[in-house]
Parts: sequence; structure tokens; C-alpha cells
Amino acid sequence: MAVLPAESEAGADSAGCYDCALYPASLPDLPDKYDDPALRRAFHSAGMGGIQKEKSRQKGGIIIMKIFLTILITVFLVLAALLIAALIHTLCIPKKVSDYKPHPDEKRSKKYAGKLSRMVAYDTTSHQGIHDSEKFLGFHRLLTELFPLVHQKMEKTEIDGNLLFKWEGRNHDKPIVLMSHQDVVPAEGEWIHDPFSGDIADGKIWGRGASDTKCSVMGFFQAAEELLAEGFVPEQDVYLSSSCTEEWAGDGCPKLVEELKRRGVRPYLVCDEGGGIITDPIGGIKGNFAMVGVFEKGKADVQFTAKGNGGHASAPSPGSPIARLAAFENSVEKHNPFRVKMLPEVSAMFRTLGPYASFGLRYLFENLWLFQGLLTHIMPAISAQGAAMLRATIAFTMQSGSDAVNVIPQEASVSANMRFIPHQGMEESLKIIRKRAEKYGLSMSVLYQSDYTKPVDIHGDAFHMVQDVIAQTFDGMTGNPYVMTGATDSRFYQEICDNVIRFAPVIYGPEQMRGMHGVNENIECNCLPGCVDFYKNLICAQK
Repeated sequence: MAVLPAESEAGADSAGCYDCALYPASLPDLPDKYDDPALRRAFHSAGMGGIQKEKSRQKGGIIIMKIFLTILITVFLVLAALLIAALIHTLCIPKKVSDYKPHPDEKRSKKYAGKLSRMVAYDTTSHQGIHDSEKFLGFHRLLTELFPLVHQKMEKTEIDGNLLFKWEGRNHDKPIVLMSHQDVVPAEGEWIHDPFSGDIADGKIWGRGASDTKCSVMGFFQAAEELLAEGFVPEQDVYLSSSCTEEWAGDGCPKLVEELKRRGVRPYLVCDEGGGIITDPIGGIKGNFAMVGVFEKGKADVQFTAKGNGGHASAPSPGSPIARLAAFENSVEKHNPFRVKMLPEVSAMFRTLGPYASFGLRYLFENLWLFQGLLTHIMPAISAQGAAMLRATIAFTMQSGSDAVNVIPQEASVSANMRFIPHQGMEESLKIIRKRAEKYGLSMSVLYQSDYTKPVDIHGDAFHMVQDVIAQTFDGMTGNPYVMTGATDSRFYQEICDNVIRFAPVIYGPEQMRGMHGVNENIECNCLPGCVDFYKNLICAQK
């Protein structure tokens, strides 16, 4: 092996060659034939340069790793601090319990139950597009018998079976409307008590319309009846409104609204059905809570149609009309096209319910500043009702195709019901679902459509007044803002009123919720005095 020249050996103790001793393997020997000292020094220098580059690269990697770890630790510490702060905040808020129950008042309960029983026993079933005015005129005669002072002292207007009463007040600038519908849906299936018996049993009034919503009609008529008997004169005009076409979204309520418009009446407040005193409104929250509807989602009925060649089922071709409809439905179910967003009204509801929730939910609800994004995205996975308050929805409800099991239809269709929300309204939602349908070769037709209603200002005087009346009537109960996923007549009033509230002042437990539009509809007798008192207090609260 060749030996380095003397001058190189002499420098073996120098700083440069000290590195050579540390990294001998990085400097391979040159063959003997390369005995030119200058060449050997150049080779040595090149090797040292590679070593320095490797050391620099390793040093740079260590620095980057340190920066990354520093950022990671910082993020972890900040997140931990936020979680701890949220925990402390939650622990500082006292746990509340909703223990409201109606006050025992057997005399009044019995009196009101008797009146409601007779109203329920009178069949006011309505059907799409069919108007039986005589049926409702007969019901009006019953109302005259049950509430004589209302009919004697208030101005009555009847329009095709729809009722409007005016109770003149001392002032006329801020009138209010108390409303609910007379008509009921058809009663099918097997009932414990006949649906039009109006039976009073087990502390309940049984029958179609008991909870939806002749209880409210009885409530505000009885409230007016009692105040009139006392000689009370309201500070503002009070209107009692009741349509006979609500259950099929007919033109009854619009006719009443047109009448008020003709008179130049612009209500300060409208109070209809929709919300109510709901038992256990959300999983993890127990008790009775006043849920006040502050706006309604819009809705549309749509139909999707697929066409093909059809044929005999013994020789099917791929992509039949029914198969394409099924693929489309599956696509919408698996990959929901509508975006989620927590509206201010929904976050306000979570905050007011927060103190009553189980600890896990309380931790989330009381710290929406931290968890709102998380809650927005997990809610659709854990609650269908919660999901409906966060985004537009579509539900496939009816399907048609071949009339024979062995025939592939040339045409098949599926109908769906859609509900719209402020951050993704009717026009945008319909456009989104139409585009998805076209991917599967489907056509879409809109059978009915109406957009969402304008939300009530939950920080405004009208909403606060309703909250105060709820607290006054129901032992300090808080009125919680609530998104109405269903539809009511009250939406027609948004043309002439900015404060359309949806609250029926009765208790809807699980049994009552199941009974609405189902079998065995009923309402508890003991909640009727509170219903009447709420309307009396609301009338008296006007200034």
C-alpha cells in the first residue's frame, strides 16, 4: 500500500487529519500508481468535504426534529390547557335538575278535560283537497256552546270553515295572535280507546286531536273565556285564529292571513303550536323542558323517475330503472350531499340545556367555544333529530315500479320529502339533489316546495316576553330556542309578523309524541290548567 508523502504525515496531528483518524473508513486508499502528492491531497480533501456534508445533513435533521417536537409539545400543552380550562368551567357551573310537574288542581283539570273531551269526540278529520265545510260548521256550534262569552263579546269572522276572533284592546299598535288548527289527521289502526270517543281514563283524554292540537284551541279559548268573565280588557288587540286545513297544508290559514292584511293588521307576536313542554328532549337530558320553536325548516315533495327498456325478469339487463333508483338512494344515504352547520339558535339551545345534561354532554354544551366544531360533526352520527337541526335532509318515502313480480318496468319512480335550513335553503338544496340524480340518469320533478321561515330574534323583546311568561306559568322553567323540523300553519304569518313563536303549553312525554299522527293519541288532564294559565298570562303581559 502506498504511503502518504512526508508533508501529509507531518500533518497527521493537525485538525484536518484528526477527522481522518475519526473517520478512517471514509477515506479509501489510492492505488500505488497514484503516487502524485498533489493528486493524493486532492482526494483527501474531497473525502473530508463529504464528511462535512454528512455531518451538516445530520445536524440539520436533528434541528428539524427538535422544531417538530417543540411544535408538537406546544400544541399538546395548549390543547391540554384548553381542555383543563373547559373542565374547570364545567365544574364551576352547578348541575341543575328539571323537576317540573303540574300542580295538582283536580277541579280545573276535570272541567277542562270535559271540554276537551267533547272537542275530541267531534270528528274534524281533513283530507287532501277535500273540504267538508258542514263538518267544521258543526264543530263551530260546539265551540259556541263551550265558550259562550268568546262568541258574545268578540268579533267573529268565519271563512270557509276557518275561524278568526278579534278581542279589541285599549291599544291597537301591537296586536297578538293565538292560533292552532281545528282539523285532525285520519285515525287508522287499532286503538285502546275509540279515536273519536274523547274518553277520559287513566288521567288522560284519549282520541284524535287530543294533543295535536285541540288542547291548544281549548286552552286559548278558555283563557279568553275566563278573562272576559272577569271583565278584563287587554292592553292590545288579541286575535284567536284556527284553520281547518293545516294537516294537509291547505289554504285555510292563508285566507285568514289575507283577511288580516286586508284590515291592515300587523301582529307583534304570533303564538302557534310546534314546540311545547317536551320530556327528555335530547338523550342525556332528563326532565320537562319548554322548547320554543323559533323558525321552521322549509320543505319540498319531490319525485325521481328512471326510464329504461323494461322486459321480462328472466333475462335482465344491467342498469334497470329500479336498480338506478336504488343506486341513487344508496348514494344519498351513504354520502350525504348536505353540509352541516350549527346555527345560532341551535347553539343557544345547547347552552340553555347544558346545566341539565349528563356530565359528558354538559362538558360539550357549556364549552361550545371549544367543542362546537366537534359537536357539529358528531351530532349527525348519534342523533337523527340532532342531525335534522344541523343540515338539510331528504327522506325517501314512496316507490313505484312494475305491477308484476316478473316484469322489469320501463319506468320506475321514488318520492322523497326534503327539509331546508337557512345555511342551505330551498334553491341550493334542490340544485344539489338534482345534480346527484342526473348522475344516475334520473329526472326530478318538484311536487311542492316552500322555503324555511325567517328566524325569530332570540335576543329580542318578543322572545324574552314569551320566556318570562313560561317562567311565570311553569315554576321558573326556561324557554329554550328550538328548530322546528316539521311544518305548521304559522309559517304563513311571516308575511305580516316578525315574531312567530311555536309553543303549545302542554306536556309532551314519549307517549304523547308517539300518539301524534299515530294510534292512541292522548294528553294528560293535569297539564290543562297550565295550558290555560299560559295563555292568560301571555294576554295579560301585553303592554
